Amino acid sequence: MRDDELLTVAEVMARLKLGRSTVYDLIRSRRLPSITIGRCRRIPARALSDYISHEMEAAA
Repeated sequence: MRDDELLTVAEVMARLKLGRSTVYDLIRSRRLPSITIGRCRRIPARALSDYISHEMEAAA
């Protein structure tokens, strides 16, 4: 996964093994940063990596 890659919500769902509403809840609560291009929501790969790292630290 490249740091400058933009992921779709479906790709994030697949990587985290979560449902669509859960991913949108993470975006809405600003725990997972995203950008909107036109009507499309994209999540930077770096933001997903940072989110996972943060959650791992919190769980430790």
